[in-house]
Amino acid sequence: MSAVFFSALLVFNQILSAGNSITAFSLLLYALTFNLRERVARSFALVLACLTLVYFGDVLAGLARQDVDLELWLRLQWVGISFLPTTVLHLSDAILSSTGRPSRGRRQWLIRLSYLGSGAVLLLAGTTNLLAGHLYRADRAGYLEPGPFFPLFLLFFAGALTIAATNYLRAYRRCLTADSRRRMGYLAAGTAAPVLGGFPFLMLGGPSLAEVPFLFWGGLAIINIGVAILLVLMAYAIAYFGVSFPDRVVKARLFQWILRGPVVASSVLAVTVVVNRASVLLGLGESGVTPFAMVASLLLLQFVITIIRPPVERWLFYGADRQDIARLQLLEERLLTSGDLRQFLESVLNAACDVTGAPSAFVAAVGPGGLELEVAVGTPSPVPGDESLTAVLEPGTRSEVEGLGGVFSWDGHWLIPLHAPESLEMIGLLGLRLASPGLPFPEAQAEALSLLAERAAVSLTDRLLQREVFRTMDRLVPQVEAIQRMRAAARYAGAQALTSPAAELPPEADLVNMVREALGHYWGGPRLTASPLLGLRVVRQAMDEQDGNPVNALRSILRRGIERIRPEGERRFTGEWMLYNILEMKFLEGRKVRDVAMRLAMSEADLYRKQRLAIEAVAQAVAEMEREAARLPDRPARF
Repeated sequence: MSAVFFSALLVFNQILSAGNSITAFSLLLYALTFNLRERVARSFALVLACLTLVYFGDVLAGLARQDVDLELWLRLQWVGISFLPTTVLHLSDAILSSTGRPSRGRRQWLIRLSYLGSGAVLLLAGTTNLLAGHLYRADRAGYLEPGPFFPLFLLFFAGALTIAATNYLRAYRRCLTADSRRRMGYLAAGTAAPVLGGFPFLMLGGPSLAEVPFLFWGGLAIINIGVAILLVLMAYAIAYFGVSFPDRVVKARLFQWILRGPVVASSVLAVTVVVNRASVLLGLGESGVTPFAMVASLLLLQFVITIIRPPVERWLFYGADRQDIARLQLLEERLLTSGDLRQFLESVLNAACDVTGAPSAFVAAVGPGGLELEVAVGTPSPVPGDESLTAVLEPGTRSEVEGLGGVFSWDGHWLIPLHAPESLEMIGLLGLRLASPGLPFPEAQAEALSLLAERAAVSLTDRLLQREVFRTMDRLVPQVEAIQRMRAAARYAGAQALTSPAAELPPEADLVNMVREALGHYWGGPRLTASPLLGLRVVRQAMDEQDGNPVNALRSILRRGIERIRPEGERRFTGEWMLYNILEMKFLEGRKVRDVAMRLAMSEADLYRKQRLAIEAVAQAVAEMEREAARLPDRPARF
């Protein structure tokens, strides 16, 4: 019985080691996906990369049957072990800097020296026996005997962790709010995960640990479980650095990532190992049940996550905001898009044609410039903006049709006005081309057409209301994003993030990249409409000149930036005009690279080099305009 229990404990530890490798790699991808620009997230990714290598080597070492393979994987682990203390130190420095205590040079030099030390450790452990000696087997575990330089590695490891702990303590003391202190505490506690998971404890007490295998493997299982919990805790705390999303979005996104990543992958792996071992114990050999169990567990877990995730997220993350979030989700699900409106109106027009026998029909909406065609079916319909059609919409030209009300007759069409349900304002027309337009509608047709016209009017009214909502959102979103960015920066940086006039201006390298992306989609595209530059103060101030449209405001600011680098005088194609000509022809006029290069008499490679300089000049101009705008008071937002 004890042998079976011990074997199960070994298998359990293998599953836990593989699960921790999966968890570390999944959180590494998360950090690289959602906040790669944040230095804290990049430093955390380095820690996770080292821990992933350590656990990956541990899993492969547990599967090795020959000593040469076992030694190879154990030495591979040192790629992660050697750099683990340095990456932890690097992470602590990034966290301290995020609280408003950037390095004055000493911490940076210390980190560089630490990376050099880690490189030396890797070189010694991978190519010599001075640090990690010969292979030794202790019970079911294998490890490398400590070499003469191993005490120096212990000193290096302890020193890096001591400095990192000091940085964490300083960062914790600088946190003023309860939330920031709590998350900084999570982060400091989570740092124990890479230490517990990556340090080679067997090299310290391998033979003595082998004398009590149940205690050793049981303790190792507890450590592995603790490492998984601490890693998630650490990732949770770091997920808030450098992001401007609300807390509920950060929590829900991380929760879903963990469920669909580490939980699903580790569970499928556990099912595969257990079913495979059970098949061997039952004498079934390589049973066909194993792949079936893998697929079944994968599908079942995805099904369970899909069912339980929404209510769990509402319960855990939304709190008192549940009703507001529910309304937003309902709007997203019930939103009447342009495609939905077109599809519904086509159904209404087809029904109207079926009722009346008309060969064609159309719906036109009343817009700022007059009538605008929304949908047409059948043979080509007239253009609603035609002057003759506009002239016919006079009160005296309307005819009363029993069951249908007043209709207009024009060019072989019956034009049925569409009125808003509440205000009775005319918002559009439903036009039908009839074989005999002068004849009145039969009563049954008139009633059916009246109902169809009413439904078309309701759909147009809903669409107009939604357009008002969208226009309000266009004016609101840039300011909300700016507030969210300042709120995110103030989590740990405190008053400095809120009182600095240039708090909204991104670093120079990021600003150049943002300007490049926005110019690339100058005439439309997601890199312009969703650009972080929309939150700049100068863009918000320019919205008044663009009727509250933030995209047009950003487009005007980019144009101003280009004009700032324009030389004086008439435009020429000389050297001093080179940067301006590239910007105007490439982005404002939208010409192809080959055409611009031929016009400016240069190679495409030279054009790309000059284009980079031109974009940097525009970024500097935008930054200068932002600093000028910061000296002026913000005008109130228009809603």
